[in-house]
Amino acid sequence: MARVKICGIRDMEAARAASTADFMGFIMSDRFRRFCPPSIVKDICSMVHGVKKVGVFVDQPLDEVIKLAEYCGLDMVQLHGHESIKYAEKIQKPIIKAFRYGEDFSVEGAEAYPAEFILIDSYSKNTVGGSGIAFKWREAASTIKRLKKPYIIAGGISADTLQEAITIFDPYGIDASGAMEIDGRKSPELIRKFLSAAGKKVVEA
Repeated sequence: MARVKICGIRDMEAARAASTADFMGFIMSDRFRRFCPPSIVKDICSMVHGVKKVGVFVDQPLDEVIKLAEYCGLDMVQLHGHESIKYAEKIQKPIIKAFRYGEDFSVEGAEAYPAEFILIDSYSKNTVGGSGIAFKWREAASTIKRLKKPYIIAGGISADTLQEAITIFDPYGIDASGAMEIDGRKSPELIRKFLSAAGKKVVEA
């Protein structure tokens, strides 16, 4: 079964619901609506155990990324912008590097990047991620399956489309966010529904 990453966590209630996922993501750039203040991220990281905590950064100063990763107690750093290889080589924590399928995606470029995991997201001219839109999975599958590094599929995945994504890509992991929101906030109930669909243990309220 594919690993699960629940992204865009912003409060303790959602974090507890997502604690049985494999990864939990926090948006660390205040340019985006799902931004979670570092003080809250730090509290969640210190109180919620058994799940890898991932900070999502988008074209931010390198020293800021390094300092926030240490301050918050993050396990991993996700680079979701156009960060260079030299930039990534200076980060000491494991890296997830996001690429947007359709934006000149290159298997060779992804393989050359110094990241432990590759995340494939949907391309949108309006945002670098979190669009809630799935890319053309069947069209993209043969290309993405050429990756040798573990890859994570993102973009518009819900409890209803989860198994389809797993069947098409056979990925290391699935990343989901918007499908578990009501009025722009994570719903613990929808998080539990997604995790149940993914075959994960569910922590009841």
